[in-house]
Amino acid sequence: MPDPTYLNNEIRDMLMDCGLFNQLLAADFIAAAGYFIITSIKQGEEIFHEGDAGTFMCIIHRGSVSVQKTGNDDRLVEVASLRKGRAFGEMAVLDGERRSATCVAAGDCVLLNLGKDSLDKMLNDAPKIAAKIIRSLAVSMSRRLRMVDGQLLSQHP
Repeated sequence: MPDPTYLNNEIRDMLMDCGLFNQLLAADFIAAAGYFIITSIKQGEEIFHEGDAGTFMCIIHRGSVSVQKTGNDDRLVEVASLRKGRAFGEMAVLDGERRSATCVAAGDCVLLNLGKDSLDKMLNDAPKIAAKIIRSLAVSMSRRLRMVDGQLLSQHP
């Protein structure tokens, strides 16, 4: 059984390294680390499937993830390739809706997972830290939406 302090420190370092939560203080990272878990996913493994319940979100620490949507012909089409530091699955965790895409490990991955239950627990136990994390996720999603809006606009003169 791994030493919980060592594991917490490893998760804290991964959270600090991902660049997603730059406004968190050092003490915030230590507190937040207790709510995340580390998972390893082999290349080709499905992380979650479009339409599944959104029970957790992930942050890529190592590896890459293919985001795929079901096309008109019922075949999966890659819509994005995600690399280190990117969060995914957060929409379903935040809004309670079903997964909007399938995510598959494009290479061997090490992920930080935050379960919906863990996020709810963090909201109760450490609401200021949870609010900073949710805000960071919202800013990240907002940037992505603006980028997609720009891409759509450039495709339609």
